[in-house]
Amino acid sequence: MKILNDTDIARIRGEFPILNTVAKGHPLVYLDNANTSQKPQCVINALKDYYERYNANIYRGLYELSELATAAYEGARHRAAQFLNAADDCEIIFVKGTTEAINLVAQSYARPLLKPGDEVLITALEHHSNIVPWQIVCQQTGATLRVAPINLQGEVIQDAYEKCLSEKTKIVAMGHISNALGTINPIAAMITKAHAVGAVTVIDGAQAAPHTALDVQALNCDFYAFSSHKIYGPTGIGVLYGKKALLDAMPPYQGGGEMIKSVTFEKTIYQDLPLKFEAGTQHIEGAIGLKVALDYVTQIGFEAIHQHEHELLIYATQLAHEHKVRIIGEAKEKASILSFTLDNIHAHDVGTILSHYGVAVRAGHHCAMPVMEFFQVPATLRASFAFYNTKAEIDTLFNALQKVREIFK
Repeated sequence: MKILNDTDIARIRGEFPILNTVAKGHPLVYLDNANTSQKPQCVINALKDYYERYNANIYRGLYELSELATAAYEGARHRAAQFLNAADDCEIIFVKGTTEAINLVAQSYARPLLKPGDEVLITALEHHSNIVPWQIVCQQTGATLRVAPINLQGEVIQDAYEKCLSEKTKIVAMGHISNALGTINPIAAMITKAHAVGAVTVIDGAQAAPHTALDVQALNCDFYAFSSHKIYGPTGIGVLYGKKALLDAMPPYQGGGEMIKSVTFEKTIYQDLPLKFEAGTQHIEGAIGLKVALDYVTQIGFEAIHQHEHELLIYATQLAHEHKVRIIGEAKEKASILSFTLDNIHAHDVGTILSHYGVAVRAGHHCAMPVMEFFQVPATLRASFAFYNTKAEIDTLFNALQKVREIFK
């Protein structure tokens, strides 16, 4: 297995221009990767190259620029299918991000299906984007939203999850990795249990895609979504994977140009997959940049990424215990997120002071207000690590936290 040594990390950091910048007079320590990741030069160059050399709309042009843009866009779809190990490129739908992907499934798949008496099951760990769309569709259809509980470690209680499943359960929607706590769900086993009662599974993979190799066929999930901007690609683009049979049976989510074969005032005939779900001009350069980002992380290797990020998490957790900060969520299986509170100081105050030392962490409810309510905290500080982060940066974080304590004495 490849291991990222200090020389590798230094080289990688040199490939991310923003990491060499200064914030508030200090070297930037960027620890907000669960919110959005920074972009390597190769991704930045890919966007610049598109605008300078072959900026044109896709599919519609009979000239070289359009042909080049179309080939690059469809090449990105093929790369995303490879990344997820989808059975067919047509199972990859480009969307704005994970949020739009989940809304698409809720409205296009769930809304025509659900009726009073049916149930949608989520977990108490979910991001708002995997709560609110299901609340809306349940209100629209009369279905019931159920929630599988978590324990004080921030783990879904598996016995309780299984008890929530029944013949009434039509959809199970859950995150692969919690954005608020870093908990890694036993997603394969949970999908198997959902399928045992005939439920369709929708997986929020926004936090998983940057940290672990994915195989939707091995997972046997029905839908899987992730966002480009969290995996070192551009903002405004993401991927929805869906099994072909399900996508084929679903009506379009939006209507407009390019998703049609023919239109009359009496009838419209829709395009085949995947274009049926891609109305209007797409985020062409975003897809191109995403392809380059997927190539980049694949080249580094997820085993190496996981090992390095896991070492950072262990190191940060040890320092948190030494500095007597309260860690929120200590699941046995965690990805690279340390969510914590400092004494009785509000997270927003701590985050503001940290920023004056060049340290960028997230402070707030992380779009997971039910998680905060469960742990009885208004907000947490969240340090989230990427493969370009270092133990020295974590030292800087905890040194700055000591400064916060001194200020509030």
